[in-house]
Amino acid sequence: MSSDVLRAVKEFARKELLDNAGQLDALAEAPLPLYEEFAGTGLMNWWLPKDDGGAGIGLEDSIDIVSELAYGDAGAAFTLFISVLGTSMVSLYGSDELKERHLKPMAGSAAFCATLGSEQAAGSELGNITTTATLQGSNYVVSGQKFFSTNSGFADFLVVVAKSAAEPSGYVAVVVPKDTPGVRIVKRWDMIGLRASATYQVTLEGCRVPATNALHGPGLRLLEIGLNASRILIATTAVGVARRIRDLSMEYGRTKRLGGAALTENAVFASKLGQMEMQIECMKSVCKAAAREYDAVMQSPDAATQFVRQGTLKSALAAKMLCGQIGWDIAGVGSEMFGGLGYTNEMLIGKLVRDMRYVSIVEGGDDVLRDLMFNRYVLPASKRA
Repeated sequence: MSSDVLRAVKEFARKELLDNAGQLDALAEAPLPLYEEFAGTGLMNWWLPKDDGGAGIGLEDSIDIVSELAYGDAGAAFTLFISVLGTSMVSLYGSDELKERHLKPMAGSAAFCATLGSEQAAGSELGNITTTATLQGSNYVVSGQKFFSTNSGFADFLVVVAKSAAEPSGYVAVVVPKDTPGVRIVKRWDMIGLRASATYQVTLEGCRVPATNALHGPGLRLLEIGLNASRILIATTAVGVARRIRDLSMEYGRTKRLGGAALTENAVFASKLGQMEMQIECMKSVCKAAAREYDAVMQSPDAATQFVRQGTLKSALAAKMLCGQIGWDIAGVGSEMFGGLGYTNEMLIGKLVRDMRYVSIVEGGDDVLRDLMFNRYVLPASKRA
C-alpha cells in the first residue's frame, strides 16, 4: 500500500471525523454525507480484488486504514468496511456475472453491501434460521425475518443466508438486489454506540431472484468464511479507539493538576499510559498476524476451496476476542482517569467507551466465540464440529 493511500485516509479522518464527534454520536439520517466524501478519495470498498475492478488492497494493509478511520469514529469505520463480509463471499463464490453486475460498480463508489444472517429466535445458532429460499422454476423465492443487518437500509444489494431444500447442505446464500419487490425495512435500531452507522431489522416477503444469484457452496459455511475478514477488521477498530483514548488521556493529563504538578508527571498516571501503549501494540500485532493469514489464503490459486476446508480461521477468532477484551480494559482505565467527568456525556471519553463495547458483541459475542474456538481448535480433531 502506498503512503499516499494512508495519507488520504488520515486526511479524511481529520477533516470529516475528528472534529465532528457530536454529529457522529447522533442518530442522523443514514447514510451520512461523509461517506460520499470518502468515495471522493477513490478508496471506497478498497479491498475489492483487482479482477473485480477494485484497488486490491489486502487485509493486512486494511488494518492501518481501519485503525485510522476508527481513531476518527468507530461507527464511520464500521460502515465503510462491513461490506467486506458480503463482497468477499460474492468474490469467492459468485458467478462471473454476479461479480460483474454487483462488485465492479462498487469499486471506488459510495456503494454498500449488507449481509443478512441474524434472526431473533435463532440467535447465535444460525443453523436454526427460518428464512427460506424456495426454488420455483428458474428463480429462488426468499422469505423471512432478519434481525440485525448493518447498511441494509441503503445497501445496493443484500447477501441473504436462508434454508433451502434444493441444496445438499440445506442452506444457501443468495444475492438479492435492494430494489427487489418484497424487501422491507422494518426498523432502524437505536444503538448505544457506533451511531454513525445504521443497523436494521429487515423483512423479506416473497423476494424473487434468478437462481443464478445463489453463491456456489453451503450457505452457512460461506457466511462463516466471510466473517473471517469482518471479524479481523472489527478487532482493528478497537486499536483505533484505544489510540484515541490514549491520546485523549494525555491531553487531559497535561492540563489536569495533581499535587501542584501536571497529571502527566504522576507515576501512577504514567504507568497506566505505558500499560495502554503495550496493549495497543499487542492488539495491532494480533490483527496484523490474522490479516496476513487471511491474505495468504486469498492469494492462493485455490482460495475458495481452501477457505471451505478451513472455515473459521483461529487467528480471526483470537483477534476479535483479544481486542474486544483488552480494548474494554483500556476504555475502563481511560474513563477512570477523567474522574466523575468520565461518567458524563460532556466528555468524548463516554462516547469512546460506548463505541469500544461493540467489539465484544457483534458478529459473535465472546462466549459464542469461546465455544467456537473450543469446538474447532481445542477438541480432538475427530470430535470437532
